[in-house]
Amino acid sequence: MSFETALRLTEILMALAFLQASSEHLAGPPRDRMLFSIRIILSVLLLMGVMVPWVLAALCLLALIILHRFQGPYNGGSDKMGLLVLTCLTLAHFVPDPVWKERMLGYLAVQLVLCYFISGEIKIINSEWRRGRALQDVFRFSAYPVSEGLRDFANWPRLLWGMSWAVMLFEVLFPIALLAQSWLILALCIAALFHLANAIFFGLNRFFWIWISAYPSLLWFQDRIFNGAI
Repeated sequence: MSFETALRLTEILMALAFLQASSEHLAGPPRDRMLFSIRIILSVLLLMGVMVPWVLAALCLLALIILHRFQGPYNGGSDKMGLLVLTCLTLAHFVPDPVWKERMLGYLAVQLVLCYFISGEIKIINSEWRRGRALQDVFRFSAYPVSEGLRDFANWPRLLWGMSWAVMLFEVLFPIALLAQSWLILALCIAALFHLANAIFFGLNRFFWIWISAYPSLLWFQDRIFNGAI
């Protein structure tokens, strides 16, 4: 995958993620409707490829206003990933040196790998996750399950123990997928299904699009490493 293709695919997927997240605010207070309506317009322009560098710069400025409005990334991890993707894309367009343009996209790819690895590392050192108890508590007590019927999963401790270890091992072993493109494609497909399952079972729909938006950068990065160091 070429640098230009990875950059454009990332822009398109990020724009889709922003459209999905912004649409949730159109029924909110007038101030929020105005802010996110502007982000929708900018995202559509980005999808169309219109004045991309300046649209990205405008999205960055708007992101700062939204951060001030909600006193931080109010939706946690998905908003932080959105800011990371947006910042890397904007810098990749504005830095004049071609080498540094690649480094901006490479930084996004490395951060994506670290997100999965560190998430798995934190889980695996937690005894509640190793015992499967953490997932039991999520299904039994948290507000995340989108259906009350899903709480019945808490009564299947062996299944949740197996699911816990599957998630932890996948996340901590994710960096190994960089050794071969076929491994990486398979790992990204599994990761996408994982995010889709979280959207279906727990309503974490924002994570699906914004995490996938960083995948082209990782596919390019792996290919770039294989063909020559950045």
